[in-house]
Amino acid sequence: MPLTIPKRIVLLGAMALSLAACQEEEVAERPDPVVRVATVRLSPLAETRTYTGTIVPRTEVAEAFRVGGKVAERRVDVGDAVKAGEVLARLDPIDLNLQLEQQRAALTAARASLAKAKTDLERARTLFKRGHVTQAALDAQALAVDETRSRFEQAERAVALAENQMGYAELTASADGVVSAVGVEAGQVVSPGQMVVSVARLDEKEVEVSIPESRLADLEGPTAEVSLWAGDGLYAAKVREIAPEANGTSRTYPVRFSVPEADANVRLGMTATVSLTKGDPSPVARIPMTAVLDDGRGPVVFVVDPPSHELKRRPVVVEAYQSRNAIIAEGLEDGDRIVTLGVQKLQDGERVRLAEIQSASAD
Repeated sequence: MPLTIPKRIVLLGAMALSLAACQEEEVAERPDPVVRVATVRLSPLAETRTYTGTIVPRTEVAEAFRVGGKVAERRVDVGDAVKAGEVLARLDPIDLNLQLEQQRAALTAARASLAKAKTDLERARTLFKRGHVTQAALDAQALAVDETRSRFEQAERAVALAENQMGYAELTASADGVVSAVGVEAGQVVSPGQMVVSVARLDEKEVEVSIPESRLADLEGPTAEVSLWAGDGLYAAKVREIAPEANGTSRTYPVRFSVPEADANVRLGMTATVSLTKGDPSPVARIPMTAVLDDGRGPVVFVVDPPSHELKRRPVVVEAYQSRNAIIAEGLEDGDRIVTLGVQKLQDGERVRLAEIQSASAD
C-alpha cells in the first residue's frame, strides 16, 4: 500500500532523528587521542671542551753571578721564598780584593805620573819663554801630559770596575718569588752567567696545556675558566701564548693561559683544568622538529598540562633549525612535557593520553 505524503514526511523525520542520535553517541564515545610526549631539559647552547695542564709561573729568572769565582756560600734551597734584594749566594772575595788593590795601586801610579808631567810642562813653558827650549820640545811635553792624563782616567775606570766586581760577589734576587731550582753548591767554581739559583716569580701565574692540532680552533674567541684538581676555586683565564710549532713527540701545541686573579691557593705545579666555552651560555631547549607547528601565525608547541592532560598551545622563539631538531630560545621551561608527533591534528584545550615520555634537551 503506497504511503501518503504526510506519512513519508513523518518517516523521514524519524530517520533523521535516529541518525543524529547515533552520531552523538559516536562522538561521546570517541576516546582521547594518544600522543607521544617528551620532557624538556634546558642547558646552554654553548659548547665546552676541557684540557688538563699544570700551574707554572709566567716568569722564571735564572739568577747568576756576573763574575766568575769560587762559591763560598749558597744561602737558599728549593722551595724557599725570597724577596727582591735578598742575598742568594756569595763568591770567595779574595781574588776580587786582590784585583781591586792592584787597580788602586795602578791609579796611584797614574796620578803621580800625571802630576810629574804637568810639572814638566810648566817648566818647559818657562824655559821656552826664555828661549832655552824649542817649540818642538814644548809640544812634546804637552803631548806627554795628554798621554798620562788618559792613563790616569783609564786607571780610574779600572778601579771603578774592580769595585763593581766586588759588589758582584754577592748574588741577590731580582724580584720576589720562590726558589724553583739550584745549580751549584758551596765550593764549586762557576763562570759568569752560569745559573746558580732559579727564582719563579709569583706575581703572575699561568696554566700550560697541550692542544691537539685538530682543536686549535677552540682557541678562537672562547671564554676560558680554570679549576684546580685540589680545590673548589674557579678562576677566569685568557690565552696569552700559543707555541708557533707543535711538539715533535706528542704533536700537540703548548698553550699558556694567564690567570690574573690567582690567589695563594693556586700553587706552582698544581694540576689544573682549563674549560673553553664557545657560544651563547643562555639556556635553550633542543626539541624534535616534529614538535613545532607553524600555521602562519608563528611557531608553537603543544604543552601537556600534568594533572588534566589537556593541551596548551604555547608560542615559542626558535633560535635555529638543525637537521632533526629545533633550538628553542624562549617559550619553554625545564620540565615541560610537549607533544612530539602529530601536532597538526591537535587542538588547544584538547585532552590526550600519553604514549611515551622521552627527554628533549640541548645535550
